[in-house]
Amino acid sequence: MYLTRHQTTNGPRWALDGLFLPARFDLGLLLQLPRQALGGFLGAIPRSEPANGSLLAPVEPTHEIWAAGVTYLRSREAREAESTVKDVYARVYEAARPEIFFKAVGGRVVGHQMPIRIRRDSRWNVPEPELTLVVNAGGEIVGYCVGNDVSSRDIEGENPLYLPQAKVYEGSCALGPGIVLAPADDLRDLSIQIVMTREGRPVFEGAIRTSQLKRPLEELVSTLRMELDFPQGVFLLTGTGIVPPHDFSMQRGDTVRITIGQLTLENQVGPR
Repeated sequence: MYLTRHQTTNGPRWALDGLFLPARFDLGLLLQLPRQALGGFLGAIPRSEPANGSLLAPVEPTHEIWAAGVTYLRSREAREAESTVKDVYARVYEAARPEIFFKAVGGRVVGHQMPIRIRRDSRWNVPEPELTLVVNAGGEIVGYCVGNDVSSRDIEGENPLYLPQAKVYEGSCALGPGIVLAPADDLRDLSIQIVMTREGRPVFEGAIRTSQLKRPLEELVSTLRMELDFPQGVFLLTGTGIVPPHDFSMQRGDTVRITIGQLTLENQVGPR
């Protein structure tokens, strides 16, 4: 089953497998249900005309989006190379406790073909393609979407305590194009690919598989929920294993295309 959220003349509206759901449908209410009940619940909801209108991020404005860091070996190596405090990344990669941080509220998330941004006070900005877990109120992984954790590497590299400024700002989080409902076992070996183009020409490409994650998906979710409740569910980006070279930075007008499994999220870098 595939959920999408669309902009219509009457406001945002959800669709299931290409057909509009009732206007009152709310993802937060759906994610209060256990995973095994989702299919039957959605199948019983009447659907109407084919969905149209531009795609929005597949979240409600009140949803929280969190992220995990240093979950792939390549990410650890890159962070060590760029940071003035190099050992902190090696230590968190090997530690019992993973790095988890707040990324955005749903109202700040951009969707497919909406502009992402780079900070005005940063010189080194990169996309971070990440498998994004959709987690219900009970902590079960019920699906996934594509995530782009846009980051300012020079700001975080100057001091790890600047991570919120490097990661959390307008246009720094993109999710989409929709949500594939699937159990965690279906997400353990998905292909992640990124292609960036500038003036129509590729300037960076990379690929990895989710099987290269150091930590199980359930461990990341468990750590996030250890002292937090999410009664309407939560989204969790699981870290990146694709890191552009040190001499590469996104520029205004670049297009970022990320494919994970059967989903592709595309965004253009907009004005600062």
